[in-house]
Amino acid sequence: MRQRLTFLLAFALTIPLSAASKLDVPAVAYRHRTLANGMEVYSVRDNSIPRVAIQVWYRVGSKNDPPHRSGFAHLFEHIMFKSTKHMPSEFFDRLTEDVGGENNATTRDDSTNYYEVIPSNYLETLLWAEGERLASLTVDDAAFKSERDVVKEEYRFRILAPPYGRLYYSLDKDSWQVHPYKRPGIGSIEDLDAATIADVKKFHSTFYRPDNAVIVVAGDFDDAQLDGWIDKYLGTIARPKAPIPRVTVKEPIHKETKRFTEYGPNVPLPAAAMTWILPDARSADSAPLTVAAAILGLGESSRAYQSLVYRDKIANEVEIDADEREDAGLFIAFAVMSSNHKVSEGHKALRKEIDALATKPVTEAELTKAKNQLVANILRERETNNGTAFEIGQSVVVEHDAATVNKDIDKLEAVTPADVKRVVKKYLIEGKPTLIDYESKAEGGAK
Repeated sequence: MRQRLTFLLAFALTIPLSAASKLDVPAVAYRHRTLANGMEVYSVRDNSIPRVAIQVWYRVGSKNDPPHRSGFAHLFEHIMFKSTKHMPSEFFDRLTEDVGGENNATTRDDSTNYYEVIPSNYLETLLWAEGERLASLTVDDAAFKSERDVVKEEYRFRILAPPYGRLYYSLDKDSWQVHPYKRPGIGSIEDLDAATIADVKKFHSTFYRPDNAVIVVAGDFDDAQLDGWIDKYLGTIARPKAPIPRVTVKEPIHKETKRFTEYGPNVPLPAAAMTWILPDARSADSAPLTVAAAILGLGESSRAYQSLVYRDKIANEVEIDADEREDAGLFIAFAVMSSNHKVSEGHKALRKEIDALATKPVTEAELTKAKNQLVANILRERETNNGTAFEIGQSVVVEHDAATVNKDIDKLEAVTPADVKRVVKKYLIEGKPTLIDYESKAEGGAK
């Protein structure tokens, strides 16, 4: 399968639209079952090499952080690598890295996922380990304080130190009015300092349970053997009786443009950012919006990059993205300005490119290029077992349907110029944006 996908990846970048719509992409052949305790299990068998990927997705992300406790989901991403009843702290590194594998985890707005990629003869060991940390994680004061310090340092490293860290942080903080997406996932030092061990234990017992988890195994294994191991190590974990709290807050329609000014102490050049609220990832408009973002800002040949950076030379960098999420999405466009150019020029130029996409027809060449770029990214992801597992987890948790893993390419290829024009007009022209001016100002001082 991998050789075929590699060929398709290279081929997809060059073929015309008429042929691209007929791409024969192999379906992801997954199995699915639900354990008695509510855990969902997906598996994709690929015996071409003796390696296997395990991903465990928990339906808990930064949107689930308690009020005034931002960063809790992120904090638990770290605590889950500490000790359990039968494993010393950091033992996951020994179980994976010491046998030539790898492991890591990521906290997002809607989920936290943990993964291991290992030689397949260690599959049973890692399934035992995943069950062990779900069933008997040690949540104590020492682990809490140790990992809280790590997360605080990560906040300093990712947000406070980089020139544009505060800009990325402000995109969620300023764009959402009421939805908890407005709490950036990395948290804040103030909220983390205010947390107690009682808060942490409550968060853990609320969300880290089998009926809030999805496990995806992709790679070299025997189906019957895999089922037996999962039943043994994960299926025996008790399902709590308490209901799982879910986010039900709906972001209202933004009826007016809002503007914010944010500052950083070490910003060499100002930046202009614009955001719009989008529908959730399951919307039929998600694919056209993704294509629109690609036409505008994916790569140096995109419309906005060509206009702002190369032709008019008012910006050094342009980034445009349609960020799909479970409850609602966010369209993001920003430009880092060139020397002697103002943020107001950036807003005006970005707006001009967006307006043009709603008024001037998209050419077949532009549409083909954008689709090919997006399809190539999907195929590139599927070249690894871990990438395939990630796509399934994303489909299940964010899009609520594993079958979308085999529909996404068709949805992209079905997008027409009229679709692009329609969604840009509906969400970006008629919708009210949030504008962010990002400027330099010394800590506690003047600009």
